[in-house]
Amino acid sequence: MATAVLDVGKTNVKVVVFDDASILWQRSSPNAPLAGPPYPHCNAEGALNFFFGAVTEAARDHRIDTIVVTTHGATAALIDDRELVLPVMDYEFADVNDIEEAYRELRPPFTETRSPPLAAGLNIGRQLFWQETHLPEAFAKTRHILMYPQYFGWRLTGVAANEVTSLGCHADLWRPDEGRVSSLVERRGWTKLMPQVKRAYEQLGSLKPEIALRTGLAADVRVLVGLHDSNASLLPHLAALEAPFTVVSTGTWVVIMAVGAPTARLDPARDMYANVDVTARPYPCAKFMGGREYAAILDGAQPGAEEQDL
Repeated sequence: MATAVLDVGKTNVKVVVFDDASILWQRSSPNAPLAGPPYPHCNAEGALNFFFGAVTEAARDHRIDTIVVTTHGATAALIDDRELVLPVMDYEFADVNDIEEAYRELRPPFTETRSPPLAAGLNIGRQLFWQETHLPEAFAKTRHILMYPQYFGWRLTGVAANEVTSLGCHADLWRPDEGRVSSLVERRGWTKLMPQVKRAYEQLGSLKPEIALRTGLAADVRVLVGLHDSNASLLPHLAALEAPFTVVSTGTWVVIMAVGAPTARLDPARDMYANVDVTARPYPCAKFMGGREYAAILDGAQPGAEEQDL
């Protein structure tokens, strides 16, 4: 038996098949946002179609019995009973800042959410408020607000749920110390749009029959709830190490995670915040942009305004 992981990163989308001992099969493809309209948005359909093609190929040689989705953070999907009501916003969409004055009055204090004010759409609450303000008719059709991993889970199973690692990732949506939605969610009336919060490792549902038929997977394949990618990289260390310890996750973003350290001394002005692990425990984090942007800084180049903000 094997597990297939759909890993939707900001730069690449991957499918990895593994068993308890090793990676059995993998494929990757570039992942880039679409220009719009109505705003730059994630190519969620492209990622899902890549997954279908990849897992069809993998299933010829490996018996897959479980699927789990992990994605980058700062991303949410608004759905009705059948489909997206709005495209999944790209968190680098800078025009969300045009509602900043109003949003500043709404966003909860850092002591509540451990979520600092970040550039563009890196706070999901700002994205949602912009969509609600600028596209009210579409927003009003929303039945569920899903975090990005759970959106893919919903597409695969038809079951809507949410999960703490994405809700608690500088989203302005979660009280990590209390384990419940933030005052922003309550004040905006979004609580009714938030489906049940489940554990990342719980079974969300079974694969839809039409997807099983399309891919050649068995009809009883389990789809797990899924989780935020930095928290996925943390999981093996949570199992193997005793706190306190520090993990550095590299990729489009470099995320430094200090498991077992207190969150009370975090400084939001220095891009510090608390993430939430799969057991709903908050832990301190700091981040900076990796890759080409970070290389430019190391070489002594002056970063652009966006890099300075991040």
